[in-house]
Amino acid sequence: MAAAIGGQAVLEGVMMRGPSNWAVAVRKPDGEIAQVCRPIDSPMARHRVFRLPVIRGVIALGESLGIGFRALAISANYAAQEEGEEVKTELTRGQLIFAFAVAIVFALLLFKVGPALLVDKLVPVHSGAGFVLIEGVVRVAIFLIYLSVISLLPDLKRVFQYHAAEHKAINAYEAGEELVPENVQRFSLIHPRCGTAFLLWVMVVAIFVFAFFGRPAWYWLIATRVLLLPVIAGIAYELIRFAGKHSKNRILMTLLAPGLWLQRLTTREPSLDQLEVSIRALKEVLQLEGRSRQDAAPIEVMA
Repeated sequence: MAAAIGGQAVLEGVMMRGPSNWAVAVRKPDGEIAQVCRPIDSPMARHRVFRLPVIRGVIALGESLGIGFRALAISANYAAQEEGEEVKTELTRGQLIFAFAVAIVFALLLFKVGPALLVDKLVPVHSGAGFVLIEGVVRVAIFLIYLSVISLLPDLKRVFQYHAAEHKAINAYEAGEELVPENVQRFSLIHPRCGTAFLLWVMVVAIFVFAFFGRPAWYWLIATRVLLLPVIAGIAYELIRFAGKHSKNRILMTLLAPGLWLQRLTTREPSLDQLEVSIRALKEVLQLEGRSRQDAAPIEVMA
C-alpha cells in the first residue's frame, strides 16, 4: 500500500511528510535546491491507544504543528542565507514551545474565545441553541475575512503557489503518475485532506459540540471554548480523513465542497520551478519511507 503523504508550504519551498519521515526542500537565493530530512518518532506508531478515533486527530495535529514550525524555521534560514554562511536547520526546544504557545493563543483568541465573548456581549439572544448558532456564524465569518485579507498580501502569493505545488504533487503521486513538473502541473491544486478545509470543519463541528452547553456564564464560556478544542479538532480530523479515503464519492464531495472551495483562497497556480521543489521534497520522503520498517503502524496525514 502506498505511503500516506501530507505536506505544507514554507518560505520558497515545501515540506512533505509521511508516517515515519519528513523532508523540506527550499529554493535558495542562488537558485539551488536545499533539502533537510528528519525522522518522525510518533506516539501513534508505538501505542495503540493513540491510534483510536478522535485521539489520533489530536496527536496528528500536534505533530503537524511541531513539524511545520521546524520546517518554516529551516526555510526562513535558507531564504536569508548569504554566500558561505552556514544554515541552522533545527529549532531549540524553547523556541518550539514558544512558537506553539503563540500560535495556539492567537488561534484561541481570534477564532474561539473572541467570537464567543463578542456574541455574549453584543447579541441579545436568550436561547442556548440560537446563541451557539450565531456564535458559529460569527466565527466562520471572522475566519473567512481573515483568509480573504491575507490572500491579498503580495508577500504571501509565493507561499500560496507553493501550497498549490504541494497539492499537485500529492495528487499526481496518488494518481500513480510520473513525478516530473510537466506531469504534475496538470493536476488539481485542491486536495480533500488540506489543512485549510480542516480548519473550516473545526468551526462547523464546534457548533454541534457547543450546542450541548447552551449559553453558560462567561467564565464557563471561555473554559468550554478552550478545553473542548482537542475534542473538536479530533472529530474534524476524522471527517477530513474519511473524505481523503472517499474522494471519488460525489455525494460526500458535494457535502464537503465548502472546504474545497475555501482552498481557492490559499492556493495560486505554481510555476514549473516551484513544482520541481515540491517534487524534490516528495521524492525524498518516499525514498525514506521505503527504507522504513514495513510493519510500522499506518498513520494518516493531512495534505
